[in-house]
Amino acid sequence: MLSRLDRYLLREVAQTFVAVTAVLLIVLLSNQLARVLGQAAQGGFPASAVASLIGLTTLQQLPLLVPIGLFLGIVLALGRLYHESEMTAIGACGVGTARIYRPILLLTAVVAAGLALLTFRVVPASEARAQDIRIEALRVAQFGALEPGRFRSFAGGDAVFYAERVDKSGQLFGVFVQRRTADRLEIAIAERAEQRGAGQMEQEFILYDGHRYEGVAGSREWRIVEFREHGIPVRLPELKSGKGKAERKSTRELMASTEGPDRAELAWRIAVPIMALVLSLLAIPLAKLRPRQGRFARIGVAILAYFLYSNLVALAQVWIEKDTPAGHLGMWWTHLPPLLLATWFLWREERPGRLWPVRAAVA
Repeated sequence: MLSRLDRYLLREVAQTFVAVTAVLLIVLLSNQLARVLGQAAQGGFPASAVASLIGLTTLQQLPLLVPIGLFLGIVLALGRLYHESEMTAIGACGVGTARIYRPILLLTAVVAAGLALLTFRVVPASEARAQDIRIEALRVAQFGALEPGRFRSFAGGDAVFYAERVDKSGQLFGVFVQRRTADRLEIAIAERAEQRGAGQMEQEFILYDGHRYEGVAGSREWRIVEFREHGIPVRLPELKSGKGKAERKSTRELMASTEGPDRAELAWRIAVPIMALVLSLLAIPLAKLRPRQGRFARIGVAILAYFLYSNLVALAQVWIEKDTPAGHLGMWWTHLPPLLLATWFLWREERPGRLWPVRAAVA
């Protein structure tokens, strides 16, 4: 059963954690939103695909933001309590360091469990789903029905189609078609046409009442054919979804794989919830302020500590992916430096006389 002090500390830290994570998420999503909208404008994605991609991108960024949000949230919340002398009053009532850790570690355990669920199941599924949405939106945008007044390229630009207008039944009017085969050029102009199999990999354009010109560009020898009906088959290349990428594989697939990228991705997924636990242990002693220190005095140190820690984890991930000798150690050792630093902070605060005997003797 949580005491009133536990609930108070838990509320202060949780509110600050949520606020910091929300701000970081908004800043990061501003860049992601510009990228997604750029891809949508370039590929002609529908609005529903853009909204889905933004939501899935938000899920994918949470494992990166939650640990730093929790770390800064603890430092900021406890820093305010130290700055306003609330922690001094709490300590004067006989509350030790263990009582401060208890509600914060409870929150950290819940956050770590949520991160484990995200990294092991939700994020890989969202990565795969986002890729499927991109492929489907790109297929519809590139291979869907022709739009009037807009040139549409197929087969890597070897075939170009254009229609002046389209009626409600899908009939195309004022059609222009250009196809290139090796050094030969075929140009067809028809009064009307039909597009059969729109959105599929194999399509066919049926042209009615027109002319076809065949020849080599720059040559005077051209063949002109008048037709009543002319069919043009179009075979579209298959778009690859890239589901073999390590980020889109399930955790079970990663555990059964011996490839370097798969081992690195699995190590990263395991490291994310552990990082949240380690950072919370480091944040509590790091947040302690000396008298007359500002409320945000430890923020710079906290950001530097997280920067070094996260880069150490990223370096170990690269070593594992490249299958270097250092990568055979795995990623567990990257958590030791911040744990040792947190232990040193606690030892200094709890037993300053043994750590600094000269200073104690002078005092």
